[in-house]
Amino acid sequence: MAQDTYWGSFDEISKYNIQLNYFERLWAAWYAYMQNDVLATGIMSFTMHELVYFGRSLPWIIVDAIPYFRKYKIQQHKIPTAYEQWQCAFLVLLSHFTVELPQIWLFHPMCQYFGLSTGVPFPSIYKMAFQIGVFFVMEDAWHYWMHRAMHWGPLYKNIHKIHHQYSAPFGLAAEYASPIEVMVLGLGTVSSPILFCAITKDLHILTMYLWIVFRLFQAIDAHSGYEFPWSLHHFLPFWAGAEHHDVHHERFIGNYASSFRWWDYFLDTEAGPEASKRRREAKLAKAKKVS
Repeated sequence: MAQDTYWGSFDEISKYNIQLNYFERLWAAWYAYMQNDVLATGIMSFTMHELVYFGRSLPWIIVDAIPYFRKYKIQQHKIPTAYEQWQCAFLVLLSHFTVELPQIWLFHPMCQYFGLSTGVPFPSIYKMAFQIGVFFVMEDAWHYWMHRAMHWGPLYKNIHKIHHQYSAPFGLAAEYASPIEVMVLGLGTVSSPILFCAITKDLHILTMYLWIVFRLFQAIDAHSGYEFPWSLHHFLPFWAGAEHHDVHHERFIGNYASSFRWWDYFLDTEAGPEASKRRREAKLAKAKKVS
């Protein structure tokens, strides 16, 4: 049912698929118009990634330029300069086009191999929400162990040190890293839904797209360098957030998890004043028991 134009394909799809909602018809028309699923998925995936990454980073660039927000800045004496922002943006873009773009073109064949659905209708919002929650937990575990490994001497010196160029992070720096690190840590984001699909045989690519959007938001916000009274971890104590990750950049150790705090808490790798206070209190309590 492909037409010469995208909207021609949309009209044709709409004519024979009235049971589909508007967004589902837009989706189906895109694949019908492109007539090449690999190309259709590749263009959509890369465009989505760039729009979300730089679109979500832009508000933080604006916040950094407004003095009013300094009181919420975690490391108040370290404001990124315009030069640092441009340099970071250039290197992130270079990484996107040289490292991530080739991988994205392999995305559709990988989806087909593992059985991800790319058609319509879409799954229910409840199913997608549940699956995205599972992906957050899976990715957080991968990120904790891989990130902690990256702080081992040789790996830190040769790979992870690039990401720690900024001891006071800012939004754009979320994916400012070595190509090897981008691939290793990014594997957790991609492989979590792929593994889920391989086991359950039930996953739509739209769910994966939404998961990646949420994951990008989480990573950029964690690198923002700002702690607000309305920050999510004030309402969900186990959520990591900017306060958790900013300390990692400031001290170069501890707080290795991406989204949640439980791995660092239970494995005693938390960093920051509160964690240090808990350790001192635990040692004093232990000393009293011994005496």
